[in-house]
Amino acid sequence: MLNVVIFGPPGSGKGTQSERIIENFGLTHISTGDILRKEICAGSDLGKLAKSLIDKGQLVPDETIIEILEKKLDTLNNTKGVIFDGFPRTVDQAAALKKMLNSRGQDVNIMLNLEVDREELIDRLLKRGQVSGRSDDNLETIEQRIKVYEKQTAPVIDFYKSEGIYHPIKGTGEIDAIFSRIAEAISALA
Repeated sequence: MLNVVIFGPPGSGKGTQSERIIENFGLTHISTGDILRKEICAGSDLGKLAKSLIDKGQLVPDETIIEILEKKLDTLNNTKGVIFDGFPRTVDQAAALKKMLNSRGQDVNIMLNLEVDREELIDRLLKRGQVSGRSDDNLETIEQRIKVYEKQTAPVIDFYKSEGIYHPIKGTGEIDAIFSRIAEAISALA
């Protein structure tokens, strides 16, 4: 099985590129953000907790996300692999993912890090907010999300560097060109 972690700050294009990876490599998409948004729409207790944290630009606690992911992995059958989008976001989550996959005789094969500068991220997220109406795509929350990413999430890069599976991807330019760089990195695994 091919297990890919797609990584990068908010607005780096993880969702857009995940769709292309799924289409081209036949992987199952697991987006913790999508799962949380469904819970928010459903008005569940998890959704209410998630919304209160997300609206402040904060992360949902590790144990909650890990539990959600474990349940999702248990439902997967006959898949070529998984693309993890928005997970892991902390070093503890990265270690938990490794443990979960190892218990299933698997591991993460590659971590793709979409690199985009701060000004571009803010511009992309403000535009996305105008189009999608996402409550967390306003300047104050965006800046807070980027700060949280830099403090809590960016250290995950070192975790995957130490695993020897870190692969930086220039996340700017045409969407097709970015995907071409991603496809090249994934194809090199075969």
